[in-house]
Amino acid sequence: MKSVSPKKLLFEHFASVAKALASANRLELLEALAQGERSVEGLVQATGMSFANTSHHLHVLREGGLVKSRKEGTQVIYSMADEQALSVIAGIRHIAESHLAEVERIVRESFESRDSLTPVHRDELLKLARAGEAMVIDVRPTSEYEAGHIEGAVNIPLDSLPERLDQLPRDQEIVAYCRGPYCMLAFEAVEQLRKHGYQARRLEDGFPEWKADQFPVK
Repeated sequence: MKSVSPKKLLFEHFASVAKALASANRLELLEALAQGERSVEGLVQATGMSFANTSHHLHVLREGGLVKSRKEGTQVIYSMADEQALSVIAGIRHIAESHLAEVERIVRESFESRDSLTPVHRDELLKLARAGEAMVIDVRPTSEYEAGHIEGAVNIPLDSLPERLDQLPRDQEIVAYCRGPYCMLAFEAVEQLRKHGYQARRLEDGFPEWKADQFPVK
């Protein structure tokens, strides 16, 4: 009987990782975990999935080597096993945006149409913030901000933005960011700010990508 080559065996294992990624629900769970570690209950709240469904998908992700878990009292806390997974997902996103017409249409109609200004690149934001030429606001929920955020960013969750407008400078550009390139929180924050006469743009992606590229975080 012919033995299976080591390369073939490795490809089988690599395919199991890809299979773990092959679910919209699991990609959403990874986006949530990219903000910081969470309990199963926290992930249920973040994604809107049922407890049973969330647990099932977390099991698949753990089997694929994409997440890890630890016990904290009676709770199981999950986190990403390796932030390199974000680079893999970014690569998938780039291919889909570049070569799938339906993806290109959704991005154009649902995202690009809402903001005609060029978003701020990570390198540009770092320079603006260090020069004191921009105020950076994190519009994610406070729990996500506390788990990790861009150094120097001020947490103003989207739902509290209207009553905190008077705290924002009118002589600086305001740059808003949230969970990633398809997170609508930053889009909505920028829309609100511009309606009230502020100079506002959004970061081109989000906190996970900023952290993965080893920009300053806290």
